[in-house]
Amino acid sequence: MLEKSFFKNGLETVAAGVRHLKIVFVNAYLVDTPENTPDSWVLVDTGIPFSDGRILRYAEKIYGADAKPSAIVLTHGHFDHAGAALALASLWEVPIYAHRLEMPYLTGKSDYPPQDPTVGGALAQMSRLFPHSGYDFGTRVRPIPESDEIEEMPGWRVVHTPGHTAGHISLFRESDRTLLAGDALATMNQDSWISNVTEKKEFCHPPAPFTSDWTAARRSVKILATLEPNAVASGHGQPFTDAETAEQLKNFARNFTAPAHGRYVRQPAITNENGIVALPPPVRDPVRQKLIGAAIVAGGALAFSFLKRRRDNNS
Repeated sequence: MLEKSFFKNGLETVAAGVRHLKIVFVNAYLVDTPENTPDSWVLVDTGIPFSDGRILRYAEKIYGADAKPSAIVLTHGHFDHAGAALALASLWEVPIYAHRLEMPYLTGKSDYPPQDPTVGGALAQMSRLFPHSGYDFGTRVRPIPESDEIEEMPGWRVVHTPGHTAGHISLFRESDRTLLAGDALATMNQDSWISNVTEKKEFCHPPAPFTSDWTAARRSVKILATLEPNAVASGHGQPFTDAETAEQLKNFARNFTAPAHGRYVRQPAITNENGIVALPPPVRDPVRQKLIGAAIVAGGALAFSFLKRRRDNNS
């Protein structure tokens, strides 16, 4: 059974030649390619920063000592998917592929739109501690060809699935209808504190605080549902591999709902090939205001205590 707790990490087989590696709270995928050579595999997403050691250990278990892929493919460039990309690409001397609309965030031109903790839920509150900065991968990063095919991944098709980010992609293998969805959707409810521990398997909207265009996100899920996949593996949660997967995804797409409120719910971030163009104004954040208020009260109490002690010492 694929369903595991937050604290268990390891490899699981999603489909033929596709292995799912959980890294703390995010997934990477080791995907075999047909050449049958030591570098006949591709790494899809790289986890959070400093995940390179873990990925190297598992790659060696599967492919042998000093194994390296032919390429790294990123579904998008958020810190939990691209965190170890440059370290691994530099070690392996392989290219990093991403959609052209992700390029400004991977070449030092722009940060991502800031996260929105006001959408509510567990992940939204945790996101206050997460970065939204971009990376500079220099010459290591390449745009995915306009053909939507990556030479190092024969048999796989790139599906542009914007919404979570403007350049987000998913990967689909027609031969057995395997879908690597990235963060176009999740297979767990990240809004729930309990589900973040148990990882109860269910289709859910993409990670809410980092999704900057909910209209596009809904449209992307509907596109993925039309593929009728037999297996769906996402960036967060356990893979769906049962006989009802395609119908469950269709049902989710039909009933897809955005959060009730939030900075990007009514108005998306506007971006282009150079990065951020315009952002909707921030919305009221009651939690932040309470934290600021608590800090002011605590600071005032400390100042009063200090002044009182000073006065007592001088009397």
